[in-house]
Amino acid sequence: MSFRAVELGVHGAACGLFLLLAGLAWRDRRQTKGGLLTAALMVSTAASIINSVPGFQQAGVLWRAPMLGLSAGGPAVFWLWARVVFDDDFVPRARHAVPWMLLVVGIWLSAYGDGIREGVAHAAERPVQLAAMLFAILAVAQTTATWRNDLVQGRRRLRVVILLAAVLFIVVNTIYDIGGFAVTPAVIDTIRATAQIALAVLTAWAMLQVAPVGPAAAMLPPARDEAALAVEPKALPQGVNPVLLKRLAQVMTEERIFRQERLTIGALASRLAVPEERLRRAINEGLGYRNFNAFINHYRLEDAKSALSDPSQNDVPVLTIAMDAGFQSLGPFNRAFKADTGMTPTEYRRKALGTAD
Repeated sequence: MSFRAVELGVHGAACGLFLLLAGLAWRDRRQTKGGLLTAALMVSTAASIINSVPGFQQAGVLWRAPMLGLSAGGPAVFWLWARVVFDDDFVPRARHAVPWMLLVVGIWLSAYGDGIREGVAHAAERPVQLAAMLFAILAVAQTTATWRNDLVQGRRRLRVVILLAAVLFIVVNTIYDIGGFAVTPAVIDTIRATAQIALAVLTAWAMLQVAPVGPAAAMLPPARDEAALAVEPKALPQGVNPVLLKRLAQVMTEERIFRQERLTIGALASRLAVPEERLRRAINEGLGYRNFNAFINHYRLEDAKSALSDPSQNDVPVLTIAMDAGFQSLGPFNRAFKADTGMTPTEYRRKALGTAD
């Protein structure tokens, strides 16, 4: 068997796997957060593989231009997908499509710009490569920034795949761009396609084996009160310990540990003398919270609302109330408070105390 046959086979296998994943993501788009972006990311990766097939660079504009467009926006879609899936508070806006459009225009200019004016293609090539690298780095930053507080086990596993994807992208493309190695471009393309197959297998594992959900993790019920669930064990998912929930309710409501500055899930697990993973499961599956910050902020906001509604604390500054509740600064407190109540803390206090504006 010739090396060319192996090369084409590896490219075909990688492309087929990613198109299969795109179909699965499209099928489950209504059940998983970021399903449409997942499908778009898989299609973009498949298009990138097609573009690297030997001889495809000489294909006609009608064949090559759409593939270039689909693959060029992949890094921006990758970054946006990471934000949607891993940040529960992020809401995509129309403006977030701008980086994707700029990358598409840039790759088209790098491929066909000399037909407009000589030198355009060369001028556009390097910015497109740097932008793609930047979005891969941003995706890594998003993946790691919220990892510690993520309570959804399936989503935590998916983060490993994303980190591997970004590392493969950066390393392989850096090798490809630098060149000068004692291997032919065909060998490099085959290595890149093989790496993409490995990535596709890891992605499929994350999407299909982490029951019962896709890459956005479980579709959880609304957050629930742990004290009530602790005395109603039949309402708990299998494997969630009601005794642990009762102890958790005690340290939160009686000891008010949420007021502790920079409280982490590791510190809370140590306080309860339980493994961190068991506590994650209890909060996630037993109470319905997807991340630790949302769980802690629930108590901090309730504490702040109680203080703001207390006539005896009418003269206490909002900043002091926020700091006493466990927030580290006024900005995050104001944003969290308005998201929870639809009002600013000052408006809430005026309404609660019946004072005039």
